[in-house]
Amino acid sequence: MERFLALIQNKYLIAAVAFFIWMCFFDRYDFSTQFSYQQEKNKLENEKQFYESEITRIEKAIKDVQYNPSEIQRIARERYKMKKDNEDIYVIQEVESAE
Repeated sequence: MERFLALIQNKYLIAAVAFFIWMCFFDRYDFSTQFSYQQEKNKLENEKQFYESEITRIEKAIKDVQYNPSEIQRIARERYKMKKDNEDIYVIQEVESAE
């Protein structure tokens, strides 16, 4: 019992415990704040990876359109409904049932 009281009365131990509690729960950079910062960082890294892949895909599409005549023709036919003089275009749309 005396040893326990001596341990509790140790000013260095009390200061260390108080410092630890302060740093874990009351400081500006406590555990919960660090956890939320880490989650936000992970989310932003995932977004960065997504946008980098989209940039790569779009750059490839731009390069294809600039140098590939069949790609230009495909885009003109799909997006702008262009056709050759002797062609007919049929646009088929699906109708959803009312059930």
